[in-house]
Amino acid sequence: MNTLLYFYTGTGNSLWAARQLAGFLEDTQLIPLAACPPEDVSSAGDRIGLIFPVHIWGVPPPVIQFLERLNIRPESYVFAVAVNAGQVAATLIQLQKILEKKHLLLSSGFSLELPSNYIVWRGAISQAKQQKKFAAAQRKIESISAVILRREKRPPEKGTFWQNPFFSWAYRKSFPHIGKMDKAFLSDEKCNGCGICAKICPAKNIEIAEGKPIWRHRCEQCFACIQWCPEEAIQYGKGTSGKKRYHHPDISLKDMLIQIAETMR
Repeated sequence: MNTLLYFYTGTGNSLWAARQLAGFLEDTQLIPLAACPPEDVSSAGDRIGLIFPVHIWGVPPPVIQFLERLNIRPESYVFAVAVNAGQVAATLIQLQKILEKKHLLLSSGFSLELPSNYIVWRGAISQAKQQKKFAAAQRKIESISAVILRREKRPPEKGTFWQNPFFSWAYRKSFPHIGKMDKAFLSDEKCNGCGICAKICPAKNIEIAEGKPIWRHRCEQCFACIQWCPEEAIQYGKGTSGKKRYHHPDISLKDMLIQIAETMR
């Protein structure tokens, strides 16, 4: 049986999770959402996996848009891994409902905790704490792979009873405004115009004009631009300057740029 793993990533967590999971599954192909065509996608995998970060306590817009044009066989085993910093909330329930509208079954859905990249609230945790999270995540990925290989049907994992209604409400309120949330991004005096932010943005939301980045209001809130800037010159409002940046240490800038470059082929 073959497995197709579709992943969406901004700072590398979901790419790392996809690679780790692929190591336990036979005959697996990793496919970045950024490389998928804008038209309908027909997928003939025996097992179809979706790996993505939780954004604002819900499914990121690019994943929703991808699902709208994804066509798969009803008998395919569909599973999902929602990468989060400890608050998966009702993200996988939302995903389940999206698939149900397409008459598809989410056979299993898993929450996977990894370090947060939401620098607005705080900078990166220490490397020691990061390593503990990576080790725990790797153990869970191994158990997830066993469920997938057996094609078990399980209810999607969800947050605590208080998380789901509150965070789902916050997601619904924020969703229509996500694209314009880039108004808070800016580049400071450390910016040297290298253009990495524009190259790495999966939404192609950044342009370089007169040596400085400009955000074009179709943001996905993945924070790739701020976390991968080599000069730490990109800020989000007034509260991120001096905060420690984070991207997964096992994922390189080259890894990230390759998946974006696929869209140009």
